Amino acid sequence: MRIYKIIKNTIAEGPGKRFCIWVQGCSRHCNGCFAKETWDFNSGEYYSINTLIQLIKSEQDIEGVTFLGGEPFEQAQELSNLATEIKKTGLSIVCFTGYKIEELESKKDKDIKKLLNKIDLLIDGEFEKENFDISRPWVGSSNQRYIFLTDRYNEEEIMKYKNKIELHINPDGQIEINGMGDFENLQNNFCLQLSENNVK
Repeated sequence: MRIYKIIKNTIAEGPGKRFCIWVQGCSRHCNGCFAKETWDFNSGEYYSINTLIQLIKSEQDIEGVTFLGGEPFEQAQELSNLATEIKKTGLSIVCFTGYKIEELESKKDKDIKKLLNKIDLLIDGEFEKENFDISRPWVGSSNQRYIFLTDRYNEEEIMKYKNKIELHINPDGQIEINGMGDFENLQNNFCLQLSENNVK
């Protein structure tokens, strides 16, 4: 399957410490999306299901796996196969999607159904720039919903979490940001600060 990036251990993308997979490719193109680089279906890197499950199993002390994107349900067949193997390890699965669950269910697609059956917490709905709201954990606009597909989590539990932003510096010096926050403001101020420091 095509992957944009992987973060093997993060506390900013769902309950507890998580292994996060950003899939590559999205046809929805939400206005104000902070991850436009995940849109192109011809970009990213190929990973086999076996490679991904071995990477996940090699991580210690993680609560579960989170699927982001891009749009995970546009690779439903591959992710449903991966999710089946993940659930065998006892890890939880959180998935973000721009679709509403009603849209997904109406497609009557066996791979979508299989994937939904493996997800513990689905966070659905497009990011809506005009409804920007980061008062709840992990969501960026007020329309987005928590859909509890198993009893692994509940709203009372997840509302105890606070939004976090993580900075990762790659070996090539590239800085990547993940988590939930006011990314546009953060990016502008961070770039400005870097520029000011370079002048000095």
